[in-house]
Amino acid sequence: MKQVERLNWIEQVILDFYGQEPVALRLIETILYSIQAGGKRLRPLLLLELLEGFGLSLTTAHVQVAAALEMIHTGSLIHDDLPAMDDDDYRRGRLTSHKKFGEDRAILAGDSLFLDSYALVASAELSSQIRVELIAELSKAAGTFGMVGGQVLDMEGEKRKLNLSELQAIHAHKTGKLLAYPFVAAGIMVEADAKMKNILQETGEWLGLAFQVRDDILDVTASFEELGKTPHKDLVADKSTYPALLGLEEAKDYLEMSLDRVVTGLVALEEQAGFQADKIREIVESLRLDG
Repeated sequence: MKQVERLNWIEQVILDFYGQEPVALRLIETILYSIQAGGKRLRPLLLLELLEGFGLSLTTAHVQVAAALEMIHTGSLIHDDLPAMDDDDYRRGRLTSHKKFGEDRAILAGDSLFLDSYALVASAELSSQIRVELIAELSKAAGTFGMVGGQVLDMEGEKRKLNLSELQAIHAHKTGKLLAYPFVAAGIMVEADAKMKNILQETGEWLGLAFQVRDDILDVTASFEELGKTPHKDLVADKSTYPALLGLEEAKDYLEMSLDRVVTGLVALEEQAGFQADKIREIVESLRLDG
């Protein structure tokens, strides 16, 4: 299946979910504005590629789990852009949700996307045990012990000079947990053993770290057209970033090291589980700055 077909399938699953009898049409409009704004869909694509790498034929249930992950990610972007948070006017090259619809509707759209994701996973035609595990891990990745907790650490770190371990702790939770979730979820759905699940989780965590280092680098080197959002926001907010802490060139080296660790994890999966890593490796290589 081509990547564009996967992307269309993910979006259609979300559209089908919100195609139910609406309670508030304006809420649906606000939700779909952000869902249909584009984006790389990295997280759901990773999950689907991982499942196929393990030899599974994709089903609607698999895509529902992937779509739920994208819903949470999109909800987090809506909230990140609010005036009380990062206060940005643009996301994915268009006006942010609160600029388009007002803060009240943007907040509620984000709330809906967070909560609706669990209903979507719960409705997937998977065993009840697998669904419970997927929901539990998604909650941990997104909530107090994952993304939301990391966001609080990030806000507390503004205008402070953090050391490397403090910066890693922020991004391991704020960004890393949701990026590691595809690896965790794949392990659950293929019913991998404990050793394989550990390799998957560690590989996903290295990818999450690499993604954040890359994002920090692009914030100071890329244009609005390349990012689809306002550049230099971290600099203006006086946030600790990998380029600020390590210097730009060393941050680039750190990115390469992190991506190399992901590749090492993929090799281990190939050797121990017969995993077909070519498609995932392509995604990883595309994250290199010369990729």
